[in-house]
Amino acid sequence: MATDQISAGNSGEPGFGLGSMLLRLLFALLIVLLTFNPSGFSFLHWAKDAFMSSSLGPLHFLAGIALLIGWVVFVQATTQSLGMSGVLLVATLFGVLIWMLFFYDVVKTSSTSTIIWIVLIGVSIILTVGVSWAHIRRRLSGQATVDEVND
Repeated sequence: MATDQISAGNSGEPGFGLGSMLLRLLFALLIVLLTFNPSGFSFLHWAKDAFMSSSLGPLHFLAGIALLIGWVVFVQATTQSLGMSGVLLVATLFGVLIWMLFFYDVVKTSSTSTIIWIVLIGVSIILTVGVSWAHIRRRLSGQATVDEVND
């Protein structure tokens, strides 16, 4: 019976491709950039301004909770699929890529705003890889990732 359920579950499963990865990247970018970005249009700027003017209201809390839920989902999925060592490896890879941008003068170190944007995009990419890792691993190795379930 269990093998019937496993094979039936895979028959109607949509494939994972570039579109799926880009959609995950879009959601990760939304969560990261809506939380904070150097343009001044972010939740942290909005909430800080409301707090300073004593106009913090339920809409601020609703938006904050919605962003927190998004962060929890992405961070938990990332750490669960990659583990801390995997997160550190992907972050290190991205760090070296940033270093290359500075080393080859593609980005000037004097541009603080550009550096912040690059780091925020990097965080989004790390979250995207983490959320997508089970699908990527299955594509690369042919092995599915299965969570242990106690009956």
